[in-house]
Amino acid sequence: MTVELIVPAQAGRQRLVLRAWAARDAEALAAAHRDTGMRRWLMTTLDGTEAAERWIEQQARLWEGGLRYSFAVLDQDGTRPVGHVAVKRKAAGAVSAEIGYWTAAAVRGQGIAPRAVDAVTRWALGGGTGRPALTRLELLHAVGNAASCRVAVKSGFPLREELAPHPPKFPEAGHVHVREPDGDA
Repeated sequence: MTVELIVPAQAGRQRLVLRAWAARDAEALAAAHRDTGMRRWLMTTLDGTEAAERWIEQQARLWEGGLRYSFAVLDQDGTRPVGHVAVKRKAAGAVSAEIGYWTAAAVRGQGIAPRAVDAVTRWALGGGTGRPALTRLELLHAVGNAASCRVAVKSGFPLREELAPHPPKFPEAGHVHVREPDGDA
């Protein structure tokens, strides 16, 4: 099933198109992953176009299996990915999931991340044909990632709890932000 989400232009902000990652996106995906600022916060980083191609193939399989819904956030022209939003279930059919995202360095600070996260959240929590029909989404980030905290709040995810560090995988404390259906999806 093909899913395309459109976020209309508003108040000086560009229109956004979100769709599943495609093979043609591999070069842009690999380029975005070269950003050391972004790599600092990611659990998985991609080194090169071949790794990006494999990752895109994996995302398609996970989407088909109902485990992960990965969206490319496209530039103003709708041609080049400048961001990513994913809904990650721990098991097929689970009613809660985690949402994660990133934006390419060239577009950070333009309000793309909160709008894209909100659009995918509304889709995921909305239910219906082709949607995962979730009842809870969690957005987790390291406490030191203040930008992610701002994105979480702007996209309707209030802070619910702080997590203790768990080195080596999670060396910093974390925040858990949660959003549940609010009737406007």
